[in-house]
Amino acid sequence: MKELYIKQKVFSLREKFTVKNQQEKDVYYVEGSFMQIPKTFSIMNTSHEEVALITKKVFSFLPKFFVEVFGREVLTIRKEFSFFKARYTIDSADIEVHGDLWDMDFQVLHHGTVIGIVNKEWFTWGDSYKVQILNEEMEAILIAFVVAIDCVKADEASAASH
Repeated sequence: MKELYIKQKVFSLREKFTVKNQQEKDVYYVEGSFMQIPKTFSIMNTSHEEVALITKKVFSFLPKFFVEVFGREVLTIRKEFSFFKARYTIDSADIEVHGDLWDMDFQVLHHGTVIGIVNKEWFTWGDSYKVQILNEEMEAILIAFVVAIDCVKADEASAASH
C-alpha cells in the first residue's frame, strides 16, 4: 500500500499545489488555469508530463467536471439539483464511491474492488487529504478523482459566497 498526501495552499493565487509521498517528496504537480475559460486543472508527474486533466464544463445549468487520465475520459462529476445538501453524481462505467464524498472520507472501487481510501486531514491549514493507494495501476485516476472532488467543493464554496 502506498500513501500520498494532497495539501492545497489556502492563499495560492495561481492555484498550484503538489502531491507528496510519505517521505514528503513531490510525486505530482497540480496546476489550475488562472482566469481562463474553461477552468482546468492539469496533473503532471515529476517529469512534468501531464497524466490527468480536469475540465469544468462552461455552459451548463449545474456544475459538471470531466476527468481525463492519459488522454482518456474516465469519469464525469455533475451536481444534481437539490434544495438542501449538495449532491453529486459520478458517471463512470467502472468506478464507484462508498462513503461520505462531501466530507472527503470514502473508498473508491474499480469493478467492485477497493483501489483507494481517501480521508480528509483535519486541523490543517488549507485542505489536506490522505490517499491510500491499494492498486498502484489506478494511482493517476485516484489522484485525479480527489483533485476533481476538491475542485467541485471549491467551486461550490465560491458560488455560495457570491
